[in-house]
Amino acid sequence: MEDISRIVLLAEPEYKKLAGAMGLLLVSSAITMFAPFSMGKIIDFIYVSSENPSQMVNTLSYVCKILCGVYLLGGAASFGRVYLIHISGQKIIAKLRKTLFSSILEQETAFFDKTRTGELINRLSVDTILVGKAVTDNVSEGLMAVLQSVGGIFMMFYVSPKLASIVLGIVPLIAIVIVTNGRYRHNITKQTQDCLAKSTQIAEERISNIRTVKVFGQEFKEIERYDASIDDVFQISEKEAFARAAYTGLIDLSIKVIILFVLYIGGRMMSDVQISVGDLSSFLIYAGFVGTSFRGLSSSYSEVMKGIGASCQLWQLIDRETAIPLTGEFICPNIDDLERSGIQFNAVHFAYPSRPDVPIFSGLDLEIPSGSITAVVGPSGSGKSTLGSLLLRLYDPNQGQVIVGGHDVCTLSPHWLKGAIGTVQQEPILFSSSIAENIGYGVSAGQEVSKKDIINAARKANAYRFIKSFPKGIDTIVGERGQMLSGGQRQQIAIARAILKNPSILLLDEATSALDAESEHLVQEALERVMKDRTVIVIAHRLSTIKNADNIVVLSGGQIVETGSYNQLMESPDGLFKKLVEKQTVSFI
Repeated sequence: MEDISRIVLLAEPEYKKLAGAMGLLLVSSAITMFAPFSMGKIIDFIYVSSENPSQMVNTLSYVCKILCGVYLLGGAASFGRVYLIHISGQKIIAKLRKTLFSSILEQETAFFDKTRTGELINRLSVDTILVGKAVTDNVSEGLMAVLQSVGGIFMMFYVSPKLASIVLGIVPLIAIVIVTNGRYRHNITKQTQDCLAKSTQIAEERISNIRTVKVFGQEFKEIERYDASIDDVFQISEKEAFARAAYTGLIDLSIKVIILFVLYIGGRMMSDVQISVGDLSSFLIYAGFVGTSFRGLSSSYSEVMKGIGASCQLWQLIDRETAIPLTGEFICPNIDDLERSGIQFNAVHFAYPSRPDVPIFSGLDLEIPSGSITAVVGPSGSGKSTLGSLLLRLYDPNQGQVIVGGHDVCTLSPHWLKGAIGTVQQEPILFSSSIAENIGYGVSAGQEVSKKDIINAARKANAYRFIKSFPKGIDTIVGERGQMLSGGQRQQIAIARAILKNPSILLLDEATSALDAESEHLVQEALERVMKDRTVIVIAHRLSTIKNADNIVVLSGGQIVETGSYNQLMESPDGLFKKLVEKQTVSFI
């Protein structure tokens, strides 16, 4: 019942349009119900007036002109009803998609670690349509079927109570079939949507990473994987098809039995002059209307049940409260606070929510002075990138605090925090849009940038030299995930994005790792200029990146095992840093 009430509330803003559509539905249904009665009377008139052809033709012509006008009115009412219902349905679907997409994007990063992308896409695309149509198109069709069923039964009794009483004895059986079928479709829809979400996830993930699939020659393996997921969908659909076929067969049989009863009993009544040929014709049409309306009512009921089944998953996503809210009573400090206080990690304990039994930090303490350059190094898996994730509050520590500008990041506005931090990830991902849009993506809300600003940022990142070689320059489309650019070019675009943002804190997750020697040298010079008077955290793998850092932090086993300048750490004969340098002079990976 809760799902049904929420679907009804979803349609509340469209009540005026839907009410208008219902009014037009009454008009079109009334005219539809009037048509068989008028036809029956015309047949009787023709039968009775056969001895005076000229008068019959004149009267018949007059009556048919009136009926044409009435039927035109019914057609216009049907047009208006369908238009209003469709527009309302599309608005409801649009509103539902906006609400769902907003709820998804507001979730914390840990939510996406556990939830499949394909499932979310399936909810946005397929489930929203099922719910939107359930509350508009299917309800409208169902009400029309109800009105025509009730109207048809009333007219059947008006034309011949005796014949109607005999024929309608089969109706309770049809009602039982309709309800049973609707409940079954409701249950099986949930299973179908879950399987579809799984297959969508597989397709979306493999297509978006098609280069990886092809590099490892896994095309046939992925085809088999997708085929298996589609087979699961088919098996459930097969059950639905059997139930639907059985239901359709029973309904068709019922309609034909009703018509056969009408012909048999009505024919005997005509022989006894209990009913006229026109009334029998009208009764037959009404019986057909009732049978067809029952079929339509059943179909609408089943689709509404499917919509209710799909809505369960949507409400779970929409109602889910994020662990890291984007709005609330947050602090937005002055930039001066950042310059005075710097960054501190105090007794931080952390494990990723998707791997709670694998701790990353156990009581980590780290202070990063304002205006300094701090390099973080260590073996792979030691938690270097995790520091950046905690600083950006993509995750919250299990225990302890991350302090920025003298405030716990949990008390800071997420938009302010991320606006104050510029990031360049180790593997930057670009959107399938222009170079200019990708560079300008990191700009904070309300900050205006010109084409000249974007070009200047690209120059400082040493990216403009390859950008200007493209025919469309900064308007060049980079392709999905930036795959039309090389790895080094994508990284330079990401650096330009950070430069344009002009942040107080720079977080560089090995910003030069994908560049060749020449590009690395030029970009390193640009970064050195940008890093002046800023608090910088360099998550480093390359030795060349960290030599000039003010402080080097060495991580191992979730703890800081060494700190100091490059020269200080190299003087420690048994230190981990020196061992890493001696073991791999180019990389710490």
